[in-house]
Amino acid sequence: FRSLSGNDNSEALPESIPSAPGTLPHFMEEPDDAYIIKSNPIVLRCKAMPAMQIFFKCNGEWVHQNEHVSEESMDESTGLKVREVFINVTRQQVEDFHGPEDYWCQCVAWSHLGTSKSRKASVRIAYLRKNFEQDPQGKEVPIEGMIVLHCRPPEGVPAAEVEWLKNEEPIDSNLDENIDTRADHNLIIRQARLSDSGNYTCMAANIVAKRRSMSATVVVYVNGGWSSWTEWSNCNARCGRGWQKRSRTCTNPAPLNGGAFCEGMSVQKITCTSLCPVDGSWEVWSEWSVCSPECEHLRVRECIAPPPRNGGKFCEGLSQESENCTEGLCIQDKKPLHEIKSQNLETASDIALYSGLGAAVIAVAVLVVGVTLYRRSQSEYGVDVIDSAALTGGFQTFNFKTVRQGNSLLLNPSLQPELMGSRTYSGPICLQDPMDKELMTESSLFNPLPDIKVKVQSSFMVSLGVTDRAEYHGKAHAGTFPHGNNRAFGTIQARNKAAYIQNLSSISTRSELKAAALFGHLGGRLVVPNTGVSLLIPHGAIPEESSWEIYLAVTQKESSLQPEGPAVLLGPAVTCGPAELGLRSPCALTIPHCAQPDPQHWSIHLKKRSQQGKWEEVMSVEEETTSCYCLLDPYACHILLNSFGTYALIGEPISDCAVRQLKVAVFGCLSCNSLDYNLRVYCMDNTPCAFQEVVSDERLQGGQLLEEPKLLHFRGNTFSLQISVLDIPPFLWRIKPFAACQEVPFSRVWGSSQQPLLCGFSLERYSPATTQLSCKVSVRQLQGHEQILHIRTAVLENERETITFFAHDDSNFPAQMGPKAFKIPYSIRQRICATFDTPNTKGKDWQMLAQKNSINRNLSYFAAQSSPSAVILDLWEARHQHDGDLDSLACALEEIGRTHSKISDVTETEAEEPDFNNSRQNGL
Repeated sequence: FRSLSGNDNSEALPESIPSAPGTLPHFMEEPDDAYIIKSNPIVLRCKAMPAMQIFFKCNGEWVHQNEHVSEESMDESTGLKVREVFINVTRQQVEDFHGPEDYWCQCVAWSHLGTSKSRKASVRIAYLRKNFEQDPQGKEVPIEGMIVLHCRPPEGVPAAEVEWLKNEEPIDSNLDENIDTRADHNLIIRQARLSDSGNYTCMAANIVAKRRSMSATVVVYVNGGWSSWTEWSNCNARCGRGWQKRSRTCTNPAPLNGGAFCEGMSVQKITCTSLCPVDGSWEVWSEWSVCSPECEHLRVRECIAPPPRNGGKFCEGLSQESENCTEGLCIQDKKPLHEIKSQNLETASDIALYSGLGAAVIAVAVLVVGVTLYRRSQSEYGVDVIDSAALTGGFQTFNFKTVRQGNSLLLNPSLQPELMGSRTYSGPICLQDPMDKELMTESSLFNPLPDIKVKVQSSFMVSLGVTDRAEYHGKAHAGTFPHGNNRAFGTIQARNKAAYIQNLSSISTRSELKAAALFGHLGGRLVVPNTGVSLLIPHGAIPEESSWEIYLAVTQKESSLQPEGPAVLLGPAVTCGPAELGLRSPCALTIPHCAQPDPQHWSIHLKKRSQQGKWEEVMSVEEETTSCYCLLDPYACHILLNSFGTYALIGEPISDCAVRQLKVAVFGCLSCNSLDYNLRVYCMDNTPCAFQEVVSDERLQGGQLLEEPKLLHFRGNTFSLQISVLDIPPFLWRIKPFAACQEVPFSRVWGSSQQPLLCGFSLERYSPATTQLSCKVSVRQLQGHEQILHIRTAVLENERETITFFAHDDSNFPAQMGPKAFKIPYSIRQRICATFDTPNTKGKDWQMLAQKNSINRNLSYFAAQSSPSAVILDLWEARHQHDGDLDSLACALEEIGRTHSKISDVTETEAEEPDFNNSRQNGL
């Protein structure tokens, strides 16, 4: 601006104009405050009436009249002159001004009466900084808690206005009374709701620009709450002592968004006693009554000896009997009774003759129909019966029975059996499968058995094709011992310790806890050595003309499964694959566990890891389902799977009596100081893989197993574990004061499912001449079980006897393919399935097979299979992979055979064939 001063060529404006008739100017429009945005000039305007002249004065100086744009008009209503003036203000003018206050402008209007001044209008340069002075911070808030998000917008002119966004949508506090955004730009949510979870952003904006803060994530979580207890269930025992249970769920509310899970037990059990039903029984008959006029007398009895109680059955039979009491001497119509009868005798004799002939014809027809139906019912089985000797082939005294001619299942139909003779066989007799053309004794299917003699009556050998009756003798190999999941940690007698155990160096390292092999249509068995983990692939599970490389891996340490609350991981997480393999029949996966299985104290669940890495529940072990089947043995769980993946067993204790089996082992070695000797006591899950992990670590440290490991029953009763060293020779060894006993809290023991518990003790010799150490190690749970390990060892390595540990002998056979992997020959298995899969009038025979093999739960799973008997036999193969206990299966089939024999005998007796049993023995 150029000021209008005396230095300018134009005249200076006077402060006032001489008075003249009229009024003072009145401002119709005054200049407003303005902001310069970027480099755009702003326009200030002023309008007054009546006005002869209007000029702007900025920062106390007049603006040159050439900078003014003036417009003049006449007010029609008053006839007064109206003048409007405009000026431009640029960014450079404002930046060049350096005064104590903001740049300002004011307009002055003249009339004949005098002058009037407008308000001062300030002109400022608008801007908005980039960075917020305070960004909102994320929070985790419980439901119904208060949420306060702070926001201090960037510095700016004019001051920025703040707006809040939730998930990129504006928040309108006028529509939600629970939200307040008016308090110093902060966002306040008075009571958090689940719907308030989200990403919140603070938006600052003025006339120049908009700025976004960092997003703050708000999580509203819900801690779990227990639902009400259900009603107590009925007593599970119909007679005598049993138990009732009630349950509750963590759904009131269910934990959400990382909220805490409910604390406490989900199931409670109490004992109960049910009154046993008492069936009624008749008392003795009363005396006969006096003979009545109708020539009869009566006697009665009552069902009171005892009467039926508690739902017992009422007495069967009549409560009253009557009979003639005169032996023909009673008078009817004034005639003796025998005279009346004699008059009708002639007529009755003719009727009896014709009736007898008719009855004879009917009896012959019924006999023919009965024999025909019997022969048809017997042919439905395919074979007469199932014989236990078809499986074991030995240790039997056989009483052979002849079968019908033309039976398609006979291997040698022309064989003439010895009917009444019996022989005693000593040692294992092996069968020859005509389909495989190899003797089972030459394969690894049967383990050698001790030299024993057992006599079992067998009646159905011929029907399954076992024709060889020669006498065999066998003796167990010197280095072979019983093994299996239920015996893997059994007691080892001191005198046989060296024979039971192998050298420490033979154990596999942690990186080798896996196995893989190529399998085809014939199936097989895959074993992870020394872990108790195995996978049985049945014959036909893999489609024909295809083969797959199947793998099996143990993830003991790498498992991502973290049980919640008191639940624990009962064994290793096991991965089998490939997951894309479509199985035609279930495979049997065996996983060891450390629980003492009891449904009254444990609730055990099977979980599977999804492709996203989350663990999802498949089923409860006690659950009835057709998608999966779990059979819990004392030391292992056998799972029938239709798809591969990663599986694990989770146990939730439902009472303080839940027992977790811990294996206690003591290792020792010399320390760097030759006078010190270190004892290391381990408490680990009673699973082979957990023990293998400890042995691998000790081998790297030069440790030696000092005593046979023992089993400790650790209860879930919150009592701690105490480990102490006792009976140290006082003049030969010493231990630091207060260091002979260590106590471990319950939570550390119970929650250490992934890591073995280790306690170390350091003993010092008084003299280097002491070369022997003898002491005791006590491991006990306070108010619980205790185990004492007796340590007797040489300290010096060159004098120490090689102490080894027990291991499975499956390390040499990680994979078996084809028929050699199965204990039951395939042809015999086919005959068993053909027999038991066929329904009969008495029910499904495979149910009897399941019952005899202790499979009494979730039978609907087997009913949904195409061959229930085949799946039951697969489960038997998985349970007996080590011992090959064919005798148990043989005895089960023998009992079923006798049951069918009894049913057949009853049927034939009703058909009036009293000599049926004798005829069966003679081959009819």
